[in-house]
Amino acid sequence: MFYVMPNYLTVDSQAQVKPISWKEKFAISAKGSFDPYEFTVVGIVAGIRQAENSSPGFGQGAEGYAKRYGAAFADQVDGNVMVGGLFPTILKLDPRYFQLGRGSFSHRFEYAISRIFVARKDSGGSMFNIPEFAGNATAIAISNVYYPAADRSWSSSLSGWGTQMGIDAFGNELKEFWPDIHRYLQSRHARHLQKEQEKQNQ
Repeated sequence: MFYVMPNYLTVDSQAQVKPISWKEKFAISAKGSFDPYEFTVVGIVAGIRQAENSSPGFGQGAEGYAKRYGAAFADQVDGNVMVGGLFPTILKLDPRYFQLGRGSFSHRFEYAISRIFVARKDSGGSMFNIPEFAGNATAIAISNVYYPAADRSWSSSLSGWGTQMGIDAFGNELKEFWPDIHRYLQSRHARHLQKEQEKQNQ
């Protein structure tokens, strides 16, 4: 999305699609975790945390930044694997986002938000999105192993879980409306080229 963001877990429409195997679920999660874009984003996140001195137990300087980078990257991998690989495999759920792609803006906006709560089964039915809730909770529980002891509390874990849920909800909105944004950008670019061509022909 936006020509740089990885978007491996999105299906263009709700048409009949084949379920993906457990190997494919883990492979897609891994591709999303190790995409070059993610290394840059993790670096920015680590820099922000360094500036804010979050997790002060990591310290400052190059060593502190390296620890924050490693922790942020581990967070990313843990979340992707749990939400997109492990829990969907155990529960036989499809971790992909199925774009609605039709209807009013408000209807599509509500649909994208609802996918946080509704998951699609490999068989085609629907059920509560356990991977989204339990997967993110598990990833945060794992993170307590490598974060400083001072940051291991129920309040910080709950805050981190809520933040991740919000990020995932926002991600669904981007997945739903990116095709519309893409078409608009292409149309705008085409109009610009046409105007440039007309100027050259004058």
